[in-house]
Amino acid sequence: MFERFTKDARAVVEGAVLHSERTGADTVAEEHMLLALLDREGSRGSFALAALGLADRRDSVERDLAEVRRRGGLSRADAEALSGLGIDLSEIVSRVEEVHGEGALGPGSGAGAKSGDGRRTRRRPFAPEAKGVLVQSLRMAHARRDRHIGDEHLLMALTARGGVAAEVLADHGVTYETVTRVLYGDGGAAEAG
Repeated sequence: MFERFTKDARAVVEGAVLHSERTGADTVAEEHMLLALLDREGSRGSFALAALGLADRRDSVERDLAEVRRRGGLSRADAEALSGLGIDLSEIVSRVEEVHGEGALGPGSGAGAKSGDGRRTRRRPFAPEAKGVLVQSLRMAHARRDRHIGDEHLLMALTARGGVAAEVLADHGVTYETVTRVLYGDGGAAEAG
């Protein structure tokens, strides 16, 4: 599949791995892909993000992602579902942080040998959700009859799949519909799933 990725899409995947390493995560997650997309300039994905005003709100996106990490990766929908069962996620996070320190539910240092500069020497695996984004991007490109998978397909896949990255993007006005409208002018006429 990666042979069909454009240089911009490959740069997003490579950037996601670097973001994963910087945060000490054991796997490459959707949030790392989102951050790598925000790093891009001069690509179709970066054009869409800029047109939707997200390029100027990176700090806000990073704060929202940090809050999700603080909750152990649970989305608001997850928190609401737990609340329906009488479980107050905010209270649990507060208590865990009282005992174990702030960010205790975030990613740990993980396993694996490290090189002299502190980076892991083993290959960092992609979380199932991040793998799903890669597969979804292939489907999006195929639905559009595009020959290659670009970073815009990765962005569309992030917005179409749901989950933490889609939630943070939607909070900033970036949805599957808005992205496809900016990129193609059609409001998402091609199949999202």
